[in-house]
Amino acid sequence: MNAIPILFTSWYVGLGGGETDLISLLEQLDTQHYTPHLLVPYTGQLSDYWTKQGWHVHQTAFRGATTWFIPKIWEQFPVVKRIEAILQEQRIQAIHCDYHTLPLVLPAAKKLNIPVMWTCWGWWFKPKFWQKDFFRSVDYICARSQAIKDGFLGDPPFIPSKNIPLVYSGVDIDRFHPDIIDTDIRQTLGITSEVPLVAMIARFQNVKGHHIFQEMVRKVVATVPESQFIVAGEDVHNVSSDAAYKTQILENHHNDPILRDHVTYLGFRDDPENVMAAADVVVCPSEFESYGRVNVEAMAVGKPVVSTNQGGPSETILHNETGFLVPPRDADGLARYVIQLLQDASLREKMGIASRKRIETVFSAHATAQPYIEQLEKWTS
Repeated sequence: MNAIPILFTSWYVGLGGGETDLISLLEQLDTQHYTPHLLVPYTGQLSDYWTKQGWHVHQTAFRGATTWFIPKIWEQFPVVKRIEAILQEQRIQAIHCDYHTLPLVLPAAKKLNIPVMWTCWGWWFKPKFWQKDFFRSVDYICARSQAIKDGFLGDPPFIPSKNIPLVYSGVDIDRFHPDIIDTDIRQTLGITSEVPLVAMIARFQNVKGHHIFQEMVRKVVATVPESQFIVAGEDVHNVSSDAAYKTQILENHHNDPILRDHVTYLGFRDDPENVMAAADVVVCPSEFESYGRVNVEAMAVGKPVVSTNQGGPSETILHNETGFLVPPRDADGLARYVIQLLQDASLREKMGIASRKRIETVFSAHATAQPYIEQLEKWTS
């Protein structure tokens, strides 16, 4: 039996949280049964991954939709015809879209009677009044957290809540596990295993809170002067505002002797599990997180997480059990809990064990991929 061709579409081509999540889903698919295709506007890290797997990549120029898109106008764009041609030529049987490609892909799919699924990653995608019928016409929508679902649907919900399943983003628990041994990060930093080390992993974007992390560092160092900090991540989507924010953060680092002496910026890392393994504590200082995938990955590695409580982290992290939660922009609160953890090895161990158990029970990639796989089977059997 020939493998069934299915298409994944993305406007983003770097490896941010959503794209990493997509890869985790793909790793759970039976690629003897399904052939994954990818549609992107240009090449990048995501298409490089696809190519390395020997899968099909389709590139055609287009601009991703903003939250103000007008469906009747977007369905008239020439790229819709090009997408329709790809769907026909490749005999695509089902499609998974990101938000920014959905207004282009859905009209092409409807013409060919191909079902479309979309994973909602943000509460800010709540439809304008002229978009509600468009979203009602999507064959399958799921939300990555309850906070996302509630924000998208609104009050009262414009789609019955039961029609939008909550499907958390899962973690590969074989890749992210507590037995990883740091073999190079501490050595590169020139520090021993006894030196307290705190990690942050995030792309450069104002809402990710690198500036809040820097403020937290100054407070932690005042109490734990031997502590060190690492930040992994890059401006992966080449957005001008993100590039400007990165420049600001690195200038702060250069101009502040405390930050220079205690914080190391690692740049993009394709091995976040090793960054987490090297650390004693992982911090998420974001002003909000729709889901907060890094937190879940850190928990899988058996690390306590100190995070802001806006959005997904309030659902994934159990306060006082697997980590600590503080309000957004609360550098004092982040510092207080980081200091507590750095000074109490037994608490770190206890929370790390609880974190791993929670991931295995609720957030493994195998478990969270099942709703997608079941839906694909319904469509393609």
